[in-house]
Amino acid sequence: MRKGIVGAATLLAGLVTVNPSLCAIPPTVRLSETPMTATLAAQNAQKITIPAGTRILVRMIDSVDSSKQKAGYRFSASLETNLQDDNVVVAPRGTLVYGVLASASSAGRMSGSSELTLELTDIVINGTAYPLLTSTYAVKGSGEGGNTAKKVIGGTGLGALIGGIAGGGKGAGIGALVGLAGGTAIAASKKGEQLTIPSESLLEFRLAQPAPLPVAN
Repeated sequence: MRKGIVGAATLLAGLVTVNPSLCAIPPTVRLSETPMTATLAAQNAQKITIPAGTRILVRMIDSVDSSKQKAGYRFSASLETNLQDDNVVVAPRGTLVYGVLASASSAGRMSGSSELTLELTDIVINGTAYPLLTSTYAVKGSGEGGNTAKKVIGGTGLGALIGGIAGGGKGAGIGALVGLAGGTAIAASKKGEQLTIPSESLLEFRLAQPAPLPVAN
């Protein structure tokens, strides 16, 4: 029995001598060196904070109708101009954005007029949706026989609006609703006493608080 134990010990010692790596302790893998961590760190380093007050001009993809949609309805749109900080483009024209119908009233329910209030909620960059907090866009009908209360911009006014946003100017006001049918402005149209913001309309919002966003690939 004693000879068997001694023989086994000798054999084990021989294996260790021939291949020392069998007893080597594997190196410690530090989390900071993993590819996933490095990727996340790179993404965080590339984030740029878009300041509050920045104008965001979007083109509606979905239409919104006071006779059909209710508060909470989510709509989609796309950036009509680059979203940028100084000369750095964070999200290019055409980037997908989402919004919500914050409130809606149909004619006959509140003082005989319709009202729609919209706001943006998210922007999709590199396949990920990032939250936005923006000003609201509100349009209200003035009642039967009247026109909508909002002023609209078209033609050269539209060019000034887009140019002002792209250049960071302060010339155009919030809440412009415009269309591109031959350069003619399309107001929120009355459908009976209802309001409709058609697809392809342009809406302007402003960031209500700074938004840290990654740069689009």
